[in-house]
Amino acid sequence: MKLINIGFGNLVSAERIVSILSPESAPIKRMIQDVRDRGLLIDASFGRSTKAVIVTDSGNLILSSLTPEVLAQRAQE
Repeated sequence: MKLINIGFGNLVSAERIVSILSPESAPIKRMIQDVRDRGLLIDASFGRSTKAVIVTDSGNLILSSLTPEVLAQRAQE
């Protein structure tokens, strides 16, 4: 199992990641709010600005302060 560092020592299984998105668009912001209301949001940004949203195959969303480009590069290594 490959683990990806998503910032601040937090790790996510690479096999569980469906997509890595930028949180800037309105549909993504609505998706974050919907998942937060259902209790499936994991905020791993430690209070910093969210630069990436990781979608997992279990329906969870993980917020990260790293950019999608950095996370994609780490996933490919």
